[in-house]
Amino acid sequence: MTSRTVRLGIDVACRSKHRASLADEAGQFVWTGRRFGTTPPDLDALWEAIPDDAAVTVVMEPTRNAWVPLAAWLQAHGADVVLVPPEQSADLRDYYNKHTKTDRLDSRVLARLPLLHPEGLQPIDSLGPAEPLKRAVRRRSSLIKRRSATFLRIDALLELLGPVWADVLGSGEHGKTVLAVLERCADPRALKRLGRRRLTALLVRHSRGAWREDKADALLAAADETLALWQHGAALDFAELAEDLAGEARLARQLTEEIAAADERITALYGDADPAGIVVSVPGLQITLAAGILGRLGDPHRFADLAGVRAFTGLVPGVDQSGNRHRHGPPTKAGDPGLREALYLAAEQVRKVDPTFAAKYHRLIIDQGKHHVSAICTLAPMLATRIAACWRNGERYVLRDVDGTKITETDGRKICAQRYTVPPQVRAARRKTSAAKQHKKRTDRREKKSTDTAAPAPSPSTTNRTEKAVRAA
Repeated sequence: MTSRTVRLGIDVACRSKHRASLADEAGQFVWTGRRFGTTPPDLDALWEAIPDDAAVTVVMEPTRNAWVPLAAWLQAHGADVVLVPPEQSADLRDYYNKHTKTDRLDSRVLARLPLLHPEGLQPIDSLGPAEPLKRAVRRRSSLIKRRSATFLRIDALLELLGPVWADVLGSGEHGKTVLAVLERCADPRALKRLGRRRLTALLVRHSRGAWREDKADALLAAADETLALWQHGAALDFAELAEDLAGEARLARQLTEEIAAADERITALYGDADPAGIVVSVPGLQITLAAGILGRLGDPHRFADLAGVRAFTGLVPGVDQSGNRHRHGPPTKAGDPGLREALYLAAEQVRKVDPTFAAKYHRLIIDQGKHHVSAICTLAPMLATRIAACWRNGERYVLRDVDGTKITETDGRKICAQRYTVPPQVRAARRKTSAAKQHKKRTDRREKKSTDTAAPAPSPSTTNRTEKAVRAA
């Protein structure tokens, strides 16, 4: 029979030895600073140093993926493993010793942390990166971002040839036909040598007939314009530029193939994780987005209540309260940023099908004066709560009208379009200023503005706002 509880604080290292300290229920250390590695002999020796009759609670930080095999071994031997955020333990360490950080001190802090925050000690129910669905959705997200960066580089390189190329080939996410053209004949001279007939055959083959002679003529005209543009002044090495464009096109094509393979893998993994199809039953969601939400959210049963689910999304406002002052700030942005992205995209789709979400979105825009991004960020945690509630009840999502009547997705789309469409003039008035425009309007912290005729001052102004107000008076 277990007679006491001990807390094992472990400062996890990726390459070097871990540090561990063992404390009893009162916070008194049994031993401190023990070094060990993630090897069976070292772990066996560590476990033997713990009293046999004690219940062990292990407290550690999620250091990269090095904590996963360590936590798995300790859980298999009967320990309760708790993960704490690094900033939480860092704040406590600064309280003990503000100007010192050592692995030994970190392990001691982790061993004593349960005394200060016992309600925050929730044993982990999964091994995070060890779960294949979570890894798969994160890998797909990484591939999407890398492909988007590749497309941006392609657009930047095409700008060297002139703006007409963006008009002909488009910009942003390029299709297989554009990549095939850039991979084979990005040099305007090579494009002209290819000729109209062979270029048309290339376009027809890769676009399955969508692009024909008219697109070939537009590409040849773009090549003529580029050659005329660069015939005077500094010369542009078209061959070297074509090599860069071909390399980026090959990379984009390979990333597209990897994304397609990842989608197939995610579909299979999602079928195993959600055989009842609860998350994908949300109107407007496809399997890829549903898997992204489930893979990053994890099992909703691990949360004590639905408020914990909303807090985990990081899309709930922060609270600043002191005395009679109570203010809600911007979203906390705690937790997984990929989960917030997936919920944002899902909420954007659901509001077009579910009348309850559409009505909420309409009120936020029309009555409260929110812009689109703010309104969707308000709907996203609401969607996470509904998904978690369905999962905890073992029920699929039921689409209803605002009066509670069951409806189909087709009916939902009609209702949302008829009742809750935001007028274009209202949407324009609520539109948020883009970051680029904000940067263009901004001068410096003192809001100085240079005139049209005078150059900016060579040094910072020493006149503050109070002095300006006195002079104006």
